[in-house]
Amino acid sequence: MPELPEVETTVRQLQRKVRGRTFIDVWTDFKRIIKRPSGLEKFKERLKSKKIQRVWRRGKNIIFDLSGYCSLLVHQKLTGHLLLGKWKKKGKIWQPPPGPLSDRVNTYIHLLLTFDNGQQLALSDLRKFAKVELFNKDELKKELSSLGPEPLDKSFTLETFKETLQQTQGKIKQVLMDQTVIAGIGNIYSDEILWQAKIHPFKKISQLSRKELKNIYQAMRKVLSLAIKLCGESISDYRTLSGESGFFDKARKVYRREGEKCSRCGKIIKRIKLAGRSAHFCPNCQPL
Repeated sequence: MPELPEVETTVRQLQRKVRGRTFIDVWTDFKRIIKRPSGLEKFKERLKSKKIQRVWRRGKNIIFDLSGYCSLLVHQKLTGHLLLGKWKKKGKIWQPPPGPLSDRVNTYIHLLLTFDNGQQLALSDLRKFAKVELFNKDELKKELSSLGPEPLDKSFTLETFKETLQQTQGKIKQVLMDQTVIAGIGNIYSDEILWQAKIHPFKKISQLSRKELKNIYQAMRKVLSLAIKLCGESISDYRTLSGESGFFDKARKVYRREGEKCSRCGKIIKRIKLAGRSAHFCPNCQPL
């Protein structure tokens, strides 16, 4: 699933390329992708002629603030990613232009939003778990109210981080991935953060020292900032708005590297299960 760095990369690209554009048409072959309002025609009616005023991120959500006091929310879920370009329909298939958009991972098009300049915003989603919703801005505020703080916000200081974690219980990897505690971190970056901080993923919050909490906080800021700079991780389905891979793979230390040597100590990286999810770590660098 695209996490904070991938979503932030997409949002920054959208803000540059589609702000000021107006929606003029909607196509989908999978109506259930539209969760709100119910029904394609209602959604199309409410979205058409709306102008994009701003694109921003909250947690893993992409939000388009539109004219008419409404907002379009896109959550890409497991395999979804947004693409920008021009597609031509041949039979039942939307054909992309030559280049990165024609890469296989970008061809599972289930939603196309057409702009007034002829460009299209496409949602490619192999598993079809992504969701699209229209809210008025008051409803959107309520929808996002359960999310925790943004880990890269200036207001989210070390002391705020410590206070936030001290109000929770459980194993550190699970807590980092809990969107009600901190917004935007998932399986990939929780592994990378904990490797950077030399903390075992099973270590309980109550067992963490003040120094360890500081190490996790600093690692979180460092890893997420680097991943944004490198346009995210494309080990799975995620691609940038132009259909290209992100470059965080070059910086990935433990996620999906089980059986390989740790780049820090040379010991073998292991993978263990935690509440149905995988946790990758170095048993030497990250002792329990």
